[in-house]
Amino acid sequence: MPSPRRTASPPGEPRRIAYLYLLPGFAVYAAFLLYPLLRSVQLSLYDWDGLTLGRWVGLANYREIISDVGLRAAFGHALVLMVFFAVVPVCVGLLLASVLNRAKVRGLAFFRTVVFLPQVVAMVVVAVAWRRIYGPDGSLNDLLRAIGLDSLARGWLGDYALALPAVGFVGTWFETGLVTVLLLAGMGRINGSLYEAARLDGAGPVREFLAVTLPSVRGEIAVASTLTVIAALRTFDLVYVTTSGGPGNSTSVPSYEVYHRAFELGRVGSAAAIGVTLTLVILAISLVINRIGDRETTR
Repeated sequence: MPSPRRTASPPGEPRRIAYLYLLPGFAVYAAFLLYPLLRSVQLSLYDWDGLTLGRWVGLANYREIISDVGLRAAFGHALVLMVFFAVVPVCVGLLLASVLNRAKVRGLAFFRTVVFLPQVVAMVVVAVAWRRIYGPDGSLNDLLRAIGLDSLARGWLGDYALALPAVGFVGTWFETGLVTVLLLAGMGRINGSLYEAARLDGAGPVREFLAVTLPSVRGEIAVASTLTVIAALRTFDLVYVTTSGGPGNSTSVPSYEVYHRAFELGRVGSAAAIGVTLTLVILAISLVINRIGDRETTR
């Protein structure tokens, strides 16, 4: 009996059939993401108020992002929020997750639910609650007065120097639970024999963390960093509800500037240019984080 002919093509259906399976999902992706993005790029090249006929200005809207002091400050504020939304939660989450994983705390499932709870609450609700906490007669000032620190009480969101850190602290509180749960899941998959080998070599808790825990959860750290960085750069509802970019423009961020210019100033072209620039910044930072994470996990 002759043996069946072998072909060089991979097993299964022809590749063109696979593309047909992908077509519905790609059509939805193109309609709701690619087309609006390309349309935004087109609008960013015009001076348009959203009502009358637009005027071609080329890259003038992008040059304004570089030359305008307020817009440069908005992108700078977004970088500051990255520290509160991403760097601090990852550091705190690493500490909490490593302590909980090492101590084998009872009721760990309940703790995960509690720390993750902010993620299931709408950011608008979070912003309204924290605006009340930060208010002149809010809970924070009441606590300071109760312990004799009346001199520290102030309108936190109305202080030029403290408004941005106050908004950033809300982001820290909001994102720390997500990071902790992600890292706890990653640490739960670490083989216990690695810790035993480290202890046999005389490693203490700190050395165990640096030699075993940290290298094993680099993938989870990359995922957590990507999610929190994106949240920091695209945050709008938190800023809009708490400060509306104020006082002055001390808490203005690019996403708020998109709204402010498009719907309040009628400068749709400028708003589109800011949105496109912000998208590119998010994409670039996400690629760097994932490239570093992939490089470390493959070592």
